[in-house]
Amino acid sequence: MKNIIEGTDFNFPTEVLKSDLPVLVDFWAPWCGPCRMVAPVVEEIANELTGKLKVVKVNTDENYGVASQYGIMSIPTLGIFKNGKLVDAVIGAVPKQHLVSKITPHLENVN
Repeated sequence: MKNIIEGTDFNFPTEVLKSDLPVLVDFWAPWCGPCRMVAPVVEEIANELTGKLKVVKVNTDENYGVASQYGIMSIPTLGIFKNGKLVDAVIGAVPKQHLVSKITPHLENVN
């Protein structure tokens, strides 16, 4: 998972909100079955979109502050952040193509 950053309450502002790249944030927990199902998809996207998209995983059990700030009630929730704002989100384990279709519009201004 070399292209995935572990997000925390502490580093979230720097890694996500101040990122020059769009950011896919995977809100997850170790006990969550659907989270484990979507993890390989998130990793594939991180590898395929290196340099165009930053991927951050936030364990909601350990980082309740960020999860509550964004109203994360169900996991996995995959949030797409651009210019410091949550611009889209997908809840649940979804097929890769569905997730890519949500991310792609936010990549168009990235070289």
